[in-house]
Amino acid sequence: MSVDLLLGLQWGDEGKGKIVDVLTADYDIIARFQGGPNAGHTLEFDGIKHVLHTIPSGIFHPKAINVVGNGVVIDPVIFRGELEKLKDFPVDPKKSLLISRKAHLILPTHRLLDAASEAAKGKAKIGSTLKGIGPAYMDKTGRNGLRVGDLEMSDWRDKYRALADKHEAMIHFYDVDIHYNLQELEADFFTAVERLKELTFIDSEEYLFRAMDAGKRILAEGAQGSLLDIDFGTYPYVTSSNTTAAGACTGLGIAPGTIGDVYGIFKAYTTRVGSGPFPTELFDQDGETMGRVGNEFGATTGRPRRCGWLDLVALKYAVRINGVTQLMMMKADVLSGFETIRVCTAYQYKGEQIDHLPYTLEAEHLTPVYTEMPGWKEDLTGMTKASELPETLNAYIAFLEEALQTPIRIVSVGPDRLQTIRR
Repeated sequence: MSVDLLLGLQWGDEGKGKIVDVLTADYDIIARFQGGPNAGHTLEFDGIKHVLHTIPSGIFHPKAINVVGNGVVIDPVIFRGELEKLKDFPVDPKKSLLISRKAHLILPTHRLLDAASEAAKGKAKIGSTLKGIGPAYMDKTGRNGLRVGDLEMSDWRDKYRALADKHEAMIHFYDVDIHYNLQELEADFFTAVERLKELTFIDSEEYLFRAMDAGKRILAEGAQGSLLDIDFGTYPYVTSSNTTAAGACTGLGIAPGTIGDVYGIFKAYTTRVGSGPFPTELFDQDGETMGRVGNEFGATTGRPRRCGWLDLVALKYAVRINGVTQLMMMKADVLSGFETIRVCTAYQYKGEQIDHLPYTLEAEHLTPVYTEMPGWKEDLTGMTKASELPETLNAYIAFLEEALQTPIRIVSVGPDRLQTIRR
């Protein structure tokens, strides 16, 4: 049995949580394969908004099993907070939530290191969420990390102490003004670890092997977006994990040949949180309207998102690098009312026009080249069928499908799970 993938094609915040929630009815297992509490997957149904950071987005479906894979980094304190928020709903994490023993843990000192490192960069800061993600992945690749499976060992606190002491020495090296009380942070951390230990830890790759052999349907859920990939994103303004399809193989232990459909999610326009190049960013009334109507604030950080027109060059790059087989376009409703829609179809780069993603997207080297088309005025939020969509929106969709050579199967017209049109 194959494993289908779902991932973001821009700089994150595309709406992955909603689509995972919509698709979960068709799957037995939802498995997160990378990232950590820097993710903010928003789901909305029955008039209630939910934001998940580490827990997979299929958690509200009673028949689905949710797996936190080995490629994820877990902050026990934030994880405990997510579990607390589930108490008011018919969800039993002890039955429906499984944690890979090979997933790495984020320590309190990882977060302090993150803050110290970002402060030391000054104006060159990368816009970290300050959740300790980067330092945790650094310890993973440096072979120093503490893993979930270590919590089952008698010496895990000794391992913790050795790593935390090393981190404190590194924090002092940065020589920045970071005030903290580690004893208080550690007390909260150790309490949260005990809560985490109430859940079921698994050898996740073996669990998934057996599930595939049994014919179970599995959906791998990515976090962040393809343009934040550590290898293929807008480096150094990226996250610390592989957010592309390849990351699902290493983040879950699945072979490339077992991948089935790859669902790619993108907004009808483009947003970005934090620092880094953004060729189509708008600083005018159009950008302000997108941000206001689209409620563009980071689900994790609360920071306002930068907004701009759709960058088709970057989107095509993400489609190809992920092997996307089906596309989902989010927030089409936000563009209602624009007289003209603009799409970046090429770049003017160092004196020549190109239609591929170059080494750098910095503004001094690059100017976007736009194609214009008519917008739509209709309110899409109450529409439930593809036949109701306005012709100008259908023309926009057809233009994108032709350029991307990939079908757009879902159009989202609002945040609720019911505001989802299948084509």
